Amino acid sequence: MRRTRAISPVSLGRILRDTRKMKGLSQTAAGKSVGIDQPTLSKIERGASNARIDTLFRLLAALDMDLTVRDRPKMSGRKDGDNW
Repeated sequence: MRRTRAISPVSLGRILRDTRKMKGLSQTAAGKSVGIDQPTLSKIERGASNARIDTLFRLLAALDMDLTVRDRPKMSGRKDGDNW
């Protein structure tokens, strides 16, 4: 099992892209399996999409992935929330 951390839409997109490629799926095939078109999946993988959470969960399921939410230590020098 590969451990990864998504801390922004861009890093989540990279994780999804890398996993999709590792499974040998094209953007078209992966998108079709969850009911989105290739351009939409491309935007998600670039972190440029405001994808609905249910779309992300369908995509995670199609890639045999799940989402884990946990506390993380507060980063020094940052205000509340992320800076992405």
